[in-house]
Amino acid sequence: MCVMSEVVLTERQEAIRALFERLAPARAEWVARNRYFYDTDHAYMRFLIPAGSRVLEIGCGDGQLLKALNPSRGVGIDLSPAMIEAARATAPDCEFHVGNAEDPAVLAGITGPFDYIVVSDTIGLVEDCEGLFEALHTLMMPETRLILAYYSHIWEPALRLAETLGLKMPQVQQNWLSTSDMQALLALSDYEVVRRDWRQLIPRHAFGLGPFINRFIAPLPGLRKLCLRNYVVARPLPRLNASGKLPSATVLVPCRNERGNIENAVKRLPAFAPDLEIMFVEGHSQDGTFEECERVKAAYPERDIKVFRQPGKGKGDAVRKGFAEARGDILMILDADLTVPPEDMPKFYNALVSRRGEFVNGTRMVYPMEDTAMRTLNNIANRGFAKIFSYLLNQRFTDTLCGTKVLWKRDYERIAANRHYFGDFDPFGDFDLIFGAAKLNLRIVEVPIRYAGRRYGETQISRFTHGWLLLRMVVFAWRKLKAF
Repeated sequence: MCVMSEVVLTERQEAIRALFERLAPARAEWVARNRYFYDTDHAYMRFLIPAGSRVLEIGCGDGQLLKALNPSRGVGIDLSPAMIEAARATAPDCEFHVGNAEDPAVLAGITGPFDYIVVSDTIGLVEDCEGLFEALHTLMMPETRLILAYYSHIWEPALRLAETLGLKMPQVQQNWLSTSDMQALLALSDYEVVRRDWRQLIPRHAFGLGPFINRFIAPLPGLRKLCLRNYVVARPLPRLNASGKLPSATVLVPCRNERGNIENAVKRLPAFAPDLEIMFVEGHSQDGTFEECERVKAAYPERDIKVFRQPGKGKGDAVRKGFAEARGDILMILDADLTVPPEDMPKFYNALVSRRGEFVNGTRMVYPMEDTAMRTLNNIANRGFAKIFSYLLNQRFTDTLCGTKVLWKRDYERIAANRHYFGDFDPFGDFDLIFGAAKLNLRIVEVPIRYAGRRYGETQISRFTHGWLLLRMVVFAWRKLKAF
């Protein structure tokens, strides 16, 4: 479908349209001459946007990015009729519109919502960035992600030289915005940035040198902000609505050799949701934990308690079993050692319901903890791993190993559906969720808790065996999240 916008264009927009009308016949040739750059950009976009998503691209050009994303529904808007004709030939399964995306009337003609809205190499051509961001709210839902891809302002002289030498497709004068500028504009338009990334320190193949540097050297903290490509992922902030109905919740308690803590988990857990399911998933204990779970279930008939025995081994297996059986809108993990106080679970629920975050992680590293709660070596290692994973995930963590994690069931189902990207790599269960949430660009927030010492049983964590596993996960995360 092709719709012509009737809105009057500014002088600059007329110049932009004239330029791309002239460039449209040679666009494929420019892409072929810079194939490494475009292939690398498309690969990262596919990392951010799962195949089968509903995608709207603002400034779609000849449709090559939309085609590469393999959307279930792909829609593109561009000022240039010639580019749209090329796009229809490139991606015949997608829907394209000729028009000015800054005109609310044009966006009103698009049927939404979309899972992702992409503004790639277009933000530098927009007349009113804040106005565009504001208008895009009408095509979004709370889960929609806005993805901005643009050239770093520090590369402006090099790119102008490349244009002069005929190495880069010509452009009109750009808006050269820093990432801080972009964050400020997004905040003014009611968005919150959930991911920033920098890619392509060497935007050429250069006989293999480019891929090597971009994979192994460019991601280093001191160099990555020098890269050519900037990426920002943002979510729309909540706006007032009159719904008022609170969601249901499932509190999953994985337990192995925790018989002495089972009843306290129920007694101390507040009834913070109107519909609260408590689920014990027992892991082949030696101390009668499964039988205690059954006894407690019978002793508290006024509470909705379920008891399962996990099919395999490890906390990760227990979490996957429990979440598969859970019926709550919100899924919550409470470790059976009760070192995270059950009384704190309403804080996690409220953080999710208020949309302050979409994945809520507990942190034990803010408040002072009991002397017996964590050994000194563990404390040092946990803080070190948190810094490493903050860098790898592009979101701040102070404690990746706190067992309490909370998310919407609908988001967990998306994580599970995309689990093939990371594979069944995590015996703990924590990193399967953290990595999955980061890849889906969920807004991750932390809730501080006062970490208590264990009152019954012994820790299931081995400092050295599990520490070695964590080091292996660092390498694994580097490969999957940075070095590709």
